[in-house]
Amino acid sequence: MKNHMINITINGRGDVIDVPPNLTLLNMLREKLSLTGTKNGCEAGECGACTVLLNGKPVNSCMILAVECDGMDVLTVEGLAANGELSQLQQAFIDQNAIQCGFCTPGMLISAYALLERNPHPSQAEIREALVGNLCRCTGYERIIQAVQMATRD
Repeated sequence: MKNHMINITINGRGDVIDVPPNLTLLNMLREKLSLTGTKNGCEAGECGACTVLLNGKPVNSCMILAVECDGMDVLTVEGLAANGELSQLQQAFIDQNAIQCGFCTPGMLISAYALLERNPHPSQAEIREALVGNLCRCTGYERIIQAVQMATRD
């Protein structure tokens, strides 16, 4: 199989990457770019641990081939912090104890970030709907929802 050169912007930085045609976006991020915040959970698009923003929309990166991302913009959990400072949303997850094992946290943060970008003051029902594709086995979701609500306060 012949590799392909793709032009991609990841967390605001443009890059040209040589990828095989069968490499997923998830594995490209983790293996080629050492962006290991995005987690490999189920590899079937079911758990949401690998959620990233692709051109502003949350997607399961395990279900997308890297070659399909040529010319696109990707935001990973590493891109939420700026200048070494956590985002308001990340800090809210800490303040609300919305993290236990932490495996689902990157995907939850990205899904919540996408929601807040399109709706800065969502209702609890809207938060629940935005997080429906992200599974958590530890927290019971209440603290996660509280953290998203906390991040909406001005």
